Amino acid sequence: MRILKRGKQNISKRLIKISGIAEMFSVLPSTINFYTREGLLPEDGRSKGGYRLYNPEKALKILKKIDYLQNKKRLTIREIKKLI
Repeated sequence: MRILKRGKQNISKRLIKISGIAEMFSVLPSTINFYTREGLLPEDGRSKGGYRLYNPEKALKILKKIDYLQNKKRLTIREIKKLI
């Protein structure tokens, strides 16, 4: 997973759907779904239609941490879950 660096001005405090998070951070929506199911990326709410919503700033911090632990420290998802 590689995360695009975004300036703070590009990331608002509004909540966005999985597809928006995936697009912002150059990952597949299935990756976001996986991290959510595994308890690594908690949702911040639900839309009226039932879509999971995420805070982009919070998601960025978590996705960067997961990326670092997976790619630099070579930890498994199971090991990362214990740390987060």
